[in-house]
Amino acid sequence: MAIRYLLGNEGIAHACLEANIDFASGYPGTPSSEVIDILRVQKERPFTVEWSTNEKVAFENALAAAWCGVRALCTMKHVGLNVAADPLMTSAYTGVTGGFVVLSADDPFAHSSQNEQDTRRYAHFARLPCLDPASVQEAHDMIRDAFALSEEFGLPVIFRPTTRICHSKSDVDLGEVGTEYRTAEFQRDPKQYVVIPAHTRVLHKVLNEKQPALKRRLVELGYNRHTVRGRTAVVASGVSAAYVQEVLPEDVSLAIVGAYPIDEEWLAAFVDRHEKVLVVEELDPVVEEVVRQVATKTEVVGKMTGTVPYEGEFTPAIVAAALQKAGMSPTTTFPAAAPAQGVPPRPPILCAGCMHRPTFYAIRKVFRDGIFPSDIGCYTLGLQLGAVDTTICMGASITVGSGIARSGEERTVVSTIGDSTFLHTGIPGLLNAVYNGADMVVVILDNRITAMTGHQPNPNTGMTATGEESTPISLDAICRSCGVSWVETVDPYDLPVLLDTFRKAKERRGVRVIIAKQPCVITARRSGIKRKPYTVDPERCTGCGACRSFGCPAIAFVDKNATITELCAGCGVCADICPSGAIVMEGRR
Repeated sequence: MAIRYLLGNEGIAHACLEANIDFASGYPGTPSSEVIDILRVQKERPFTVEWSTNEKVAFENALAAAWCGVRALCTMKHVGLNVAADPLMTSAYTGVTGGFVVLSADDPFAHSSQNEQDTRRYAHFARLPCLDPASVQEAHDMIRDAFALSEEFGLPVIFRPTTRICHSKSDVDLGEVGTEYRTAEFQRDPKQYVVIPAHTRVLHKVLNEKQPALKRRLVELGYNRHTVRGRTAVVASGVSAAYVQEVLPEDVSLAIVGAYPIDEEWLAAFVDRHEKVLVVEELDPVVEEVVRQVATKTEVVGKMTGTVPYEGEFTPAIVAAALQKAGMSPTTTFPAAAPAQGVPPRPPILCAGCMHRPTFYAIRKVFRDGIFPSDIGCYTLGLQLGAVDTTICMGASITVGSGIARSGEERTVVSTIGDSTFLHTGIPGLLNAVYNGADMVVVILDNRITAMTGHQPNPNTGMTATGEESTPISLDAICRSCGVSWVETVDPYDLPVLLDTFRKAKERRGVRVIIAKQPCVITARRSGIKRKPYTVDPERCTGCGACRSFGCPAIAFVDKNATITELCAGCGVCADICPSGAIVMEGRR
């Protein structure tokens, strides 16, 4: 078709169109989000696309579509696969009819994640094939062909791009968008799809019997390949293989592992031809473990010998250093980068006008000695405002808060959770807290969107992934149906009312819910909503610094006095905070 310069996720999305995809579902999670975002707005191939309420829901929807014989994709980030692990494990037993690809994007260095877990472990655990691309072009080619591989073996295929693949750009050789459409039809087969113990025992044996042919097929497809050049060798996987090729001496052999499970006979034949093998892979020593199993006389170095780091994202410099440690002279070395002096730090920060900031400000004012479990989202940045004490995984703010409250801790627990996260996995925690009599405050930060991952719609937005209107839901009604008797909805821009609502919550007992409701300031601006900005009257400003504690990036100080920059979104909360009345709407004095 054409060669185009694309983001990795753009190439991946186009490859799905080339593969005649019929169904796509997912939950937003960096670095995977753009795949569904691209598929949901493209016009080249109409098919079913949805943002699901969580990864388990997304997985089961796509699995069901594949059971109906159509080609299905499910996307998520690596920690999302934890949520989908229950159906993942058993789907290996049931298998699929139509091609089913599970995109689980890993995040070495935890650029935007709470851990650095390795999706390849899930593939090994479930005994499913896993494709691990080394470049943007290979990512495109692998996922295009993954649907056929899934159908060939009747198994879901895990596709594991990393952040550096998803968010790098490269020339990509694209094919034509597919024009084949399938008719979905579910064929009843209880022995395949009803996993009672009698059926499961048989299905497990069938799954195990597929493994030898699957290993050989991955070599035949060229995903696992090698070149012999000398008596020492490197075995590399994923994007690390690209870095290795940049610095590899001409007399060092190279094996690239791009797919799992690894054919031990193929690997042993390569390893045993060398005196020493260095294994280079990000995160867990998945390949290294297999290399050590098959090596009979070859010295193996890698993570387990301290030659290669266990943690973080690799670079050509890190790979070159590993080659030097292993006694293999890299063709290029990289001097340590010296950071420029005097550059101010620029940590992530809540936007000017973000509704989360006044909510956290009010929480800290009213619950001065409280404990503040929080969740996954933009609002985790409440850490900078002293209003986030714990964050572990999606939905855990309420359950962690409930556990703290019921442990005997006497201080007030105030949990914060976003609307999308609440719908993802927060509801069971709220139900459990009410059921078991927790004494806590739950604050739902309702900005009407899944903001942190790119402003994707959710059931609270009133719009589907493809822009169709959906039935509006009521967070208030959901909370009351979980048994919460005291639920209040408040505009976080109205600071006096917000403070008063928190004070009322503090006086009560049991589970209390406050819904702080205001559209995300970015989506509001994009939809044309404009508020008049505020300014500082220099004659009234005393330089007391009260507004500084609010932490808004639109507020700056010049010569000890406050000033408001063009970043102002016009929320007006700072005017309520100023004790001298120096902050006023532009045009007023």
